[in-house]
Amino acid sequence: MLTTVIIFGITYIGLSFGGIPGLRLDRAGIALTGAVACVVAGILSFNEAVRAIDFNTIILLLGMMMVASNLRIAGFFAVVSDVIKKHCHNPVLLLAAVILSSGILSALYVNDTVCIFFTPFVLELAYALGLNPVPYLIALVTGSNIGSVATITGNPQNMLIGIFSGIPYTAFFFELAPVAVVGLLLNFGVVYLIYRNKLTAGANDSKRIIVNRVVHKPLLYKTLLITAGMLIFFFLGYNISLVAITAAGVLLITRRVKPGKVYQYINWNMLMMFSGLFVVIHAVEKSGLSQQFFVYTNNFNLSSVPVFAAVTAILSNLVSNVPAVVLFKSMIPNFADPQKMWLLLAMASTFAGNLTIIGSVANLIVIEQAKEHVHISFLEYLKTGVPLTLATIIAGCLML
Repeated sequence: MLTTVIIFGITYIGLSFGGIPGLRLDRAGIALTGAVACVVAGILSFNEAVRAIDFNTIILLLGMMMVASNLRIAGFFAVVSDVIKKHCHNPVLLLAAVILSSGILSALYVNDTVCIFFTPFVLELAYALGLNPVPYLIALVTGSNIGSVATITGNPQNMLIGIFSGIPYTAFFFELAPVAVVGLLLNFGVVYLIYRNKLTAGANDSKRIIVNRVVHKPLLYKTLLITAGMLIFFFLGYNISLVAITAAGVLLITRRVKPGKVYQYINWNMLMMFSGLFVVIHAVEKSGLSQQFFVYTNNFNLSSVPVFAAVTAILSNLVSNVPAVVLFKSMIPNFADPQKMWLLLAMASTFAGNLTIIGSVANLIVIEQAKEHVHISFLEYLKTGVPLTLATIIAGCLML
C-alpha cells in the first residue's frame, strides 16, 4: 500500500501544479508516468491497467473534439463572431453576448475546445470596437465553464460523471440546465459590477488582430446538420459515446477536407491524461485507499449538500476538477441518493473551475492564448473568480 500512496501522491501533486520541479512533464505525462509506475511496481498487471481505462469516456471525448474541429475548419466561430459584432456595438450588450454564446456553445460542445477556437475572435471583437479585452476574456471563460454544466458533453468532468453514473442525457440536462441559466445570469451580474467602469478603458487600436475568417459553407451546413442529429440521438437515450464517434466518423467522409486538418485540433494530451488517471485511480481502489478516504470523510458529514459542494470545490482547485471527479468515483454509490450527489458533483466541480486562473483547463487556454495581446494576472482574475464561484455554487446547492 505504501508504494500506491507514494505513486498516487506524486501523481496528484504533479497534476495540481501542472508539473514536477526539475522535470519537463506536463499533466498528461505525469498521469501516464503514474500509470506506468503502477504496472512496473506490480500494483496492477498490464491487463488490469488496460481494463481500467474507460474507453467509453475516451471515445466520447474524442468524438466531441472531432465534431468541434469540423466546426472550427468550417468557420463556424467566425460566423458567430460576425453576428455578435453586427448586433452588439454597445459594451454591455457585447459582454452579455459573449457570456451567452460561450455558455450555449459549451453546453453543446466541450468547453475547452470552445475556448480554444473562440478566444481569438473575442480578442478581435474587443480591439475592433475599441474596448478593453480583459472583462470580455474573463466573461468568455467563466461563461464557458458555467454553460458547460448543462450537459454531459459540456466538459470532461461531466463526461466522466455521465459514464460513471449512467444518468440519461435528458435527465442530466433537465436537472442542470436551469442551474446553468441562473449561473450565466449571475456571471453577467458579477463581471458587469466589477468592470462596469472599465469596459472601454485601456483599449488600444495598435493591438488590433486579424484572424482567419474563411467560411466553408458546404462543410458548415453539413456539420451543423450532423450536430443537430447527434443531439437528437443524445436526448433519445442512445449510447452517447457511440453517437458522438459516429457523428465524427460521418464528418470524416468528405472530398474537401483532409482528415489531418481535423486531427490537429484534437487535444491528444487530454486523452492521454484521462487514460493515465483511470489506471492510477484503479490502483488506489484496489489497494483500499479510496475506501479509507471515504471512511475518513464521513467525519465531515459529506451527505450534507453544502459540505459536499464545499469539499468538491476545494478538491477541484487542489488537484483540478477531472482528477477530483475520478477520485469520487467509488465514493458516490455509497450515498443514500447517488444520482443527486452525482449531479451535485458535476455542478460544484464545474463552478469551482472559475475560482482561479488554474481552476480549469479552459481558464489556462484563454489566458495562454491571449497573453501576447493582453496580460491577465492571477489577482486580476481572482476579483471575478471568488465572488462568482461562491454565488454560483450557493445557487446550485439551493436549486439541487
